[in-house]
Amino acid sequence: MEKIRKMIARLYGNDVVRYVFFGGCTTLVNLVSFYVLRKCGLQLTVANIISIIAAILFAYVVNSKFVFQDKCETLRDHIQPFMKFISARLVTMVIEVGGVWLLVEILRMNDMMGKFITQFIVLALNYIFSKFFVFTTGKKG
Repeated sequence: MEKIRKMIARLYGNDVVRYVFFGGCTTLVNLVSFYVLRKCGLQLTVANIISIIAAILFAYVVNSKFVFQDKCETLRDHIQPFMKFISARLVTMVIEVGGVWLLVEILRMNDMMGKFITQFIVLALNYIFSKFFVFTTGKKG
């Protein structure tokens, strides 16, 4: 049992492992909300943008608190990282919206498959932006 605890502690100590786990959770928020919105009859791009916004808000909280363990103590401490986070996510949002549109509307791929495929590119770019651009100013624990 002690070996398992040490392995978990070692894995949790790695921000890439934490990012992959919480990135997967963020991707689920994105995909599930996209699916529900499409089933409710929303147009492709509108459903895509709303699902991305929901995922961005979820991602900021988990990335700040659990992945990069930014120790911002006050709301004011969060302003600069949040603005950087939103800026970076807007860049990847354009890539995601454009990618889904290209795959679904131009290449005639299933909308869920197109959305799923773009997630790999977005996940990698979001990690790079978060690690090297966003979560660099807060106090680290």
